Amino acid sequence: MGLQLLLVAGGAIAVAAVARRRGWPAPLLLVAAGLLVSPMVPAVPLQPELVLFVFLPPLLYSAALDSSYLRLRDVKRAVALLSVGLVVFTAAVVGFVVHLLLPDLPLALAFALGAIIAPPDAVAAVAVGRRLGLPRRALTILVGESLFNDATALTLYRVAIGAAVGGTVDLLEGVGEFLFAAAGGVLIGLALAFVFAWLFQRTRDSLVENTLMLLIPFAAYLAAESVHASGVIAVVIVGLYLGNRMHLRGFGTRLVSDAVWKVTDFFLETIVFALIGLQLVTVIEGITGYSPWEVAGYAAAVLAVTIVSRFVWVLAATSLTWLLRRGDRPPTRQQTVILGWAGMRGVVSLAAAFAIPPDIPARDRAMMLFLTFTTVIGTLLIQGTTFPTLIRRLGVSSDQEVYEDRLAEAAAQQAALEAGLAELERLVAEQGEPDEIQKQVIDQLREKSWRRSLSAWERLGGGTGQGGSETPSSLYRRLRRDMLQAEREVFVRLRDERRLDDEVLREVMAQLDFEEAMMER
Repeated sequence: MGLQLLLVAGGAIAVAAVARRRGWPAPLLLVAAGLLVSPMVPAVPLQPELVLFVFLPPLLYSAALDSSYLRLRDVKRAVALLSVGLVVFTAAVVGFVVHLLLPDLPLALAFALGAIIAPPDAVAAVAVGRRLGLPRRALTILVGESLFNDATALTLYRVAIGAAVGGTVDLLEGVGEFLFAAAGGVLIGLALAFVFAWLFQRTRDSLVENTLMLLIPFAAYLAAESVHASGVIAVVIVGLYLGNRMHLRGFGTRLVSDAVWKVTDFFLETIVFALIGLQLVTVIEGITGYSPWEVAGYAAAVLAVTIVSRFVWVLAATSLTWLLRRGDRPPTRQQTVILGWAGMRGVVSLAAAFAIPPDIPARDRAMMLFLTFTTVIGTLLIQGTTFPTLIRRLGVSSDQEVYEDRLAEAAAQQAALEAGLAELERLVAEQGEPDEIQKQVIDQLREKSWRRSLSAWERLGGGTGQGGSETPSSLYRRLRRDMLQAEREVFVRLRDERRLDDEVLREVMAQLDFEEAMMER
């Protein structure tokens, strides 16, 4: 299993690298590659525990850490309608349709299948949306939905599976379990958030803080799941709380944290989407007692119902939001269509299907796994591949938001510049008359502040001056990059000549790299 995962990881990273170089959506290419090679390689089983306890917590935590609590609060009604209402609605509709199509499948298992299929995975949609400039509000809704919908779906799944195994369905007990899981997840998440925030205030060590950050999602998930609360909600709450307070950490912690979670996300997501495609043979082998046409018809019907039910609910939710008119403003018609089409399913659905207990009859279990797999693949390949075209055709753009962001940044840089210069003048006045060397240092500080503010205003024009000429800031960055490269070559040559130690080389290279990173936008 370890060697298989290593080979999967290596192949997935290679495919993702090609996708990034070509500007293609990596998740879709990884799924397609997995489907193509699945018949030619040994089966790579998807372990539910691996997905739910190893992959899911850090991916959720990273998304929550990078999300805006304030923006999520602005769209809280839309997020709640999608992450709770839509999941319940989809589970019910899919459950009834599956029970009609397969009368021999118990109703509880049909609803369990609905709960498995219900939660979309917004990773692919958000990746495409960001690349094509989807408005921030729509992206925030998609991210917020993906943060919380797994908790609703997994709770419904546990209730339905329990009813299938136990033979009875107690609606009141199911609602109580859901409320307990949600409330327990929130309380455990808040408790752990306060504890870790208290620890961070006393460590002040970027290495220690980021090491703790890697442990937080697993600690939160396991703590909540151990008392049958929602581990998903606990992880999300901790991530949102600590992400909103990241400004209190040191600059080293923020720089390292950003790099650590980018690498973690890329690594885990590439493996996850590759594993989805690689399940093709495993899923098909378990189907017995049905003709190929019957199986294809069932899969197409469930896929169609899943896609249509999201559109129906999004339209209804948009109308309800418009009627309430409190807090949330309804999305535009174009955004409503985009939200309705952004229903790609992911690995959590497959993991839940693979986790169906062995007490369930093998024939029913195989059919549920197959329908889950075809729905996941169908939504990824159909909706995922057409999503970019839909965004372009509808003319949805974030150009105005980008301009407003740059204008706000320039104004903020100006205000910060004035505050910084005022503090500099106060310190100089307290110090007394500076000597020549001190005057040069003070002038350099003033010039650096003005250059940063000027760069922010220049970006309003797209980085070009009048007549398309190069702006002073752009010229400075271009020339300074060339100078830095020349300096690096000298340091490396001196190291190769044994006139400079490798440890010294790493230190000076880090200084040059940090300066170049500061110039990047």
